[in-house]
Amino acid sequence: MSDLEVFQFRCRADNYGYLLHDPDSRATAAIDTPDGPAVSEALQRTGWRLSHILNTHHHYDHVDGNLELKAKTGCRVFGGQRFAEKIPGIDETVGDGDVVKFGAYEIAVLETPGHTLGHVVYVVNDPPLAFTGDTLFSLGCGRLFEGTPQQMWASLRKLLELPPETLIYCAHEYTLSNAEFALEIEPENEALQLMAERIRNQCRNRQPTVPSRLAQEMAANPFLRPDSPEIRKRLGMENAPDDEVFAEIRRRKDTF
Repeated sequence: MSDLEVFQFRCRADNYGYLLHDPDSRATAAIDTPDGPAVSEALQRTGWRLSHILNTHHHYDHVDGNLELKAKTGCRVFGGQRFAEKIPGIDETVGDGDVVKFGAYEIAVLETPGHTLGHVVYVVNDPPLAFTGDTLFSLGCGRLFEGTPQQMWASLRKLLELPPETLIYCAHEYTLSNAEFALEIEPENEALQLMAERIRNQCRNRQPTVPSRLAQEMAANPFLRPDSPEIRKRLGMENAPDDEVFAEIRRRKDTF
């Protein structure tokens, strides 16, 4: 069985688009469709034919190209079962624990409400990778447009159960801004300091900061670290539950 291939490209102001390809079956999935022409150009560059669209959530910069691409290719559109009517052209709904057949592979679905109530993440076990949409960013997490801090923290805890070597493919290039905020929250974190310096260099050289590994995020991403004694002390929340510490970190990021 050949290894899956990921083709990554920038579109819109700060979105990442992804094509996932199985060389054996020639199945190709677009993870979200932030911009139809950009996805079509990526398909032309790779020579791949689109068979699946895997939508993480309903926001326009994730589903904008659904109908155009479906009309061109006849692909099938998958999306979360909650508020599925908000996903243009949806053919199949998926929920927690479901599996999308993709050639010889199985793509697992995790429901991750918080950013939106119907948000889902797509996970491949071998090689270990996760397309996290707007739930988990490198050194950040999504704003809470529909869900509660408690829901988002529960969703992030699901992702923390993935293997540490999992590659995290998020939907936006927000990492430099996230790093600046993270250093405000946990300035003495050496793993964060090293990661922030690498990110600055990548941005200076116009290189993508995505993907990152879950192990790196666990060591440096403040939204995954509400149990950090330094963060708790800095926030004056030494004895608070993790979800309340997370909520305060999210509140501060909203006004950063």
